[in-house]
Amino acid sequence: MSDTAVRHFSLSNALFGRRLATTEAPHQTIGKAIGLAVFASDALSSVAYATQEILIILSVAGTAFLGLSIPIALIIVGLLAIVTISYRQTIYAYPGGGGAYIVAHDNLGDAPALTAGAALLTDYILTVAVSISSGVAQIASAFPALFPWRVEIALLLIALITIVNLRGVKESGQAFAIPTYFFVVSILAMLMVGFWQQSTGQLGVVNSRETFAELAQPLTIFLLLKAFASGCTALTGVEAISNGITAFKEPRSRNAAQTLIAMSTLLGVMFIGITVLANRVHVVAGEGVQETVISQIARTLYGVSPFYYATIAATTVILIMAANTSYADFPRLGALIAADGFLPRQLTHRGRRLVFSWGIVVLALAASLLVIVFQAETTRLIPLYAIGVFLSFTLSQAGMVRRWQRAGKLHPNEEVEVHGAILRYDPHWRIKQAVNAFGAMMTFIVMIIFAIAKFSDGAYIVIIVIPALVFLFLRIHHHYQRVATILARGSTWPSLRNYPIKTLVLVDDVHAGTVRTINFVKSLRQPWTAVHVEIDPAKTARVRQKWQERIGDEAYLKVLASPYRELIGPVHQYIEDLLSELDEGYIHVIVGHLAMPTLTGQALHQNAAIALSLALQDIKRVAVTTVAYQLEDEG
Repeated sequence: MSDTAVRHFSLSNALFGRRLATTEAPHQTIGKAIGLAVFASDALSSVAYATQEILIILSVAGTAFLGLSIPIALIIVGLLAIVTISYRQTIYAYPGGGGAYIVAHDNLGDAPALTAGAALLTDYILTVAVSISSGVAQIASAFPALFPWRVEIALLLIALITIVNLRGVKESGQAFAIPTYFFVVSILAMLMVGFWQQSTGQLGVVNSRETFAELAQPLTIFLLLKAFASGCTALTGVEAISNGITAFKEPRSRNAAQTLIAMSTLLGVMFIGITVLANRVHVVAGEGVQETVISQIARTLYGVSPFYYATIAATTVILIMAANTSYADFPRLGALIAADGFLPRQLTHRGRRLVFSWGIVVLALAASLLVIVFQAETTRLIPLYAIGVFLSFTLSQAGMVRRWQRAGKLHPNEEVEVHGAILRYDPHWRIKQAVNAFGAMMTFIVMIIFAIAKFSDGAYIVIIVIPALVFLFLRIHHHYQRVATILARGSTWPSLRNYPIKTLVLVDDVHAGTVRTINFVKSLRQPWTAVHVEIDPAKTARVRQKWQERIGDEAYLKVLASPYRELIGPVHQYIEDLLSELDEGYIHVIVGHLAMPTLTGQALHQNAAIALSLALQDIKRVAVTTVAYQLEDEG
């Protein structure tokens, strides 16, 4: 191996880690402590902006109504409890992974499952864009000079978290565990200090660096619903643990369920605490205010001190890490949908670190595009957020209602397999069905509220995108079915026999690589013809001369005229003409290819062999063989 190649592989190992064998997959599972870092960072991080989004909406009616954020937050936490209990049941019912796509597919059919899948994939992409953008907003709050660079910083962070996740779930979890708990401790400490200062009469109020013009619109039911919908972004990410049960160590369901309860408890406490404290210190919230609520609270409690910067740093890191939840779940969900034939099969392939690398890359590219289009502004991205996740909540819980109905019809100790999942009789099926039915009803109502309240702010985009994705899934599935049908149609299979072969060798120039190609052709012991496309008459004359000097009469050199300097067109037409003269049999086209030791070196050459292979693959009875000549190989 060359020194260049060694350096290339060393860089790959440094960035992505050594390759893992398939047999090492069981050792890549994680425990509850790391599981909380991997799957709960999205939900926990939402406390950094959920309260802020409620206050921004209420501020339209005037600062006098900001106190309504507290009852709104309490209602949202009640909804969180309902969703948590519902998903806890799903985790135990589907120990192999109980995301909305699987539950809907098993119990409701393809259309609801694809709708849930499209909703979740959309939401995961938005999670990355929103979390990273919000994290950058925290940085800009502490360092306002960086505000104009927010898009560039966001894209850099997406690239960084993509590389970390390409190293594997276990390594990304270990990398993010300490920052997750640092954030939890920082926020809980901030709340304790805040309420202690309030109880002792030492709590100050925000000395705002910014002002904004109050619009003083009337407080309407619609405005309250809009504030409620904005705050419901705090629930995004709750479903992540049920999607990623297989990543946990045994007993998977119990570990996943305990992690879910821990996550929801922390989320509820921090969300209520931040909302109450924001009102006590009279934060400034409104359109155009750049400093975040967390920054204002921490600055009021600590001043511009190391504790303030530690809180901002912890919040920024958790917001960036919230994207990690999507990186854990998007590739898994994409692989499930692809395995069912509704997405490209490449998404099912595991990369060097046993992760679904294609899914990770697709997620990174899609989120980067959103960051660029919406200029990394959280408030502009929030209206697109949460509709997908509440739609998936609803479909998942509706699927569980159907599942409990089926379980109730079984006899005690009876087991049946439904789409690969074991269904057993449960004596408490009616209670569990009622819990999931109530959860489905509540999340459906929230979804409708969100869609109506946020429609004109951009929610219509998601309402259009989800059906478009479902249509795309169905078209991909139709393609795979059509290909499978054609390949399996035995009556049209060709008969097994020997056919005549006409061999063509494409010659661009005469050199050592050409000799290697000709030696390969001669080894086939078939008649052959050399073909040269005349792009430059002067070069053609030189090729003829070198052919005569070095190759001689080994084969006839056919020159194809190309008045428009095309390479593929004349070859394509020549082969078509030969096929019209050849009643049956094949044309074997052999192309030489200079193989460079590096990608940059390869890019400096025409690489015509690749283009020719792609261009000729649509012609029946034509086979293309590429003979590589390694530049360092003198054999």
